Formats: sequence, C-alpha cells, structure tokens
Amino acid sequence: MTFPPNPTSASAVLGDRLRIVSRPGIAALAKALTMPVVVAAFATYLLVGIFTMRVPSSADFPGPQFFPAIITAGLYAFAVALAVSGIREVRSLPDPHVAELLAAEAGEEAPAEPRAVRIDVRSFLWIIGSFLAFALLLDVLGWVIAAGLLFWCVARGFGSTKPLASLVVGLTMSSLAYIGFDMVLGLPLPSGILGGF
Repeated sequence: MTFPPNPTSASAVLGDRLRIVSRPGIAALAKALTMPVVVAAFATYLLVGIFTMRVPSSADFPGPQFFPAIITAGLYAFAVALAVSGIREVRSLPDPHVAELLAAEAGEEAPAEPRAVRIDVRSFLWIIGSFLAFALLLDVLGWVIAAGLLFWCVARGFGSTKPLASLVVGLTMSSLAYIGFDMVLGLPLPSGILGGF
C-alpha cells in the first residue's frame, strides 16, 4: 500500500502519513432513498385523490375515503421505514479505503469487491408483461379471471414450479377480493365474460 507523498502537519506530529478518506457518498444515499421517495410520491398521489374525491352527503361511515386513507397512511409509514432502514444501511457501510488500510496493517489481503448482481430479464418480462396484460384485459376477462392470471404470471416470474397450484390460489384470492369489494362493500369490479360483459 502506498501513501501520498505529501505529509501533513498532523502526520509529521504522528510520524506517519495520513490519508483522507470519506464515507460512502451521495450515490449510496440516493440509491437507498429511491424506493422510499417513490412510495411516498404514490402515497401523496393517493392523498390528493382522497381530498379531491367527490363524496355524496348521503355516504355513511366508513365512506369511500376511509379505505384509501388507511392505504395512504400505511404507504407513508412504509416509506418512512424504508428511508430509516436505507439510511442505517448506508451509515453502516464500511469505507473501502479504511477497510483497505486496516487489512494492510493486519497483513491481510484487501477485501474483495462485492459481486455484481444482474437482473433476470426473463422473470422481469414475465412480471411486467403480466401487469400490462392485466391492464389491457381487465374489462374483457373480468376481475376474477384477470387477477387470477396476474397472480399466476407473477408467481411464474418469481420461479414457481407448481403452475396449477398458483392458478388455483390466484383464482381463489381474486374471487375473495371480488366478493369483498363488489358484494360486501358495494364497489363494483368488472365482471367481464363471467357477467356477460
């Protein structure tokens, strides 16, 4: 390990050369805070929708603003938790220069660079494609079938090896969601081909 040929007054006092190092920079912090900002932006979008929603005066409690408000509050809490976790992670990252110096002093080899992670394009396309197909086919197929197929495609994108079980679980969950929203809450979901369009 070589040090810069420029000793400072502090290194002259200590009898050693100093190396100025810094903690992980703004790039690591920006990377850690990207997802919390996206979640908070979506929560703000929902919040604006809640406040601009026209609610009839005849609406009873809980009303059409209640459940979106719960989701918005949850999203804000999730964004804060993600931000705190990201900041803690960035603060705990070891500085590569300090790790290198400590390893050199201990006579060890410098720590290896972290292994690069690549994106599984096939899985990514399965998931993105399934969301696009869901958005395009929702009115035609209806909620139960479209959401069941969405669940199946996302499960396949995440590597599910049991396609029939994924389809059964997806159709069951989408049916329960349909019953909950359409029949219990009175919020209609598209019935598509099962309801005769």
